[in-house]
Amino acid sequence: MKKFILSVAAALVSTFTFAQDWVLDKAHANVSFTIVHLKISEVDGNFGKFDAKMTSSKEDFSDAVFEFTAEASSINTGNERRDGHLRSDDYFGAEKFPTLSFKSTSVKKVSGNNYQIVGNLTMRGVTKPITLNATFRGPIEGRQGKKIVGIKATGTVNRVEFGVGKSGAAVDDEVEIKVSGEFSK
Repeated sequence: MKKFILSVAAALVSTFTFAQDWVLDKAHANVSFTIVHLKISEVDGNFGKFDAKMTSSKEDFSDAVFEFTAEASSINTGNERRDGHLRSDDYFGAEKFPTLSFKSTSVKKVSGNNYQIVGNLTMRGVTKPITLNATFRGPIEGRQGKKIVGIKATGTVNRVEFGVGKSGAAVDDEVEIKVSGEFSK
């Protein structure tokens, strides 16, 4: 009887799919943004220090949960003076609000490898829901037999709604964001 119960328990456990963590490969990842300056030119930037993870139990990633953080002080636009101003209390307030974060609340497959990721973005202590358009590539088998998936997520956020600077003619309120990377398990 004991063997029968153990066999049934093992069969039941093997039929359930367990959520697995996918780890970010930082060497193949980027967190960047673009903002329009003086209504005529674009300024690109990125965050040099960040981390992300994904947890999913379904092969189509429809149950995935994404978590992301970036250090506000790691902002880089290629101009140290501007970067210092962006770190100041006028914009990110990096001393008081050292991290930006995102956590998804839902992932919806739109078609093929295109998804919508809805979640909460927190900047400067303000949390608001945002929607990102995402493209998933893979999974493929990588080195050492690990599964690898590539993800690119893009969207637009209104920086002023998060308290990041004020509205004005010098810099647009809307910021295009792009997060991309490879995740493995």
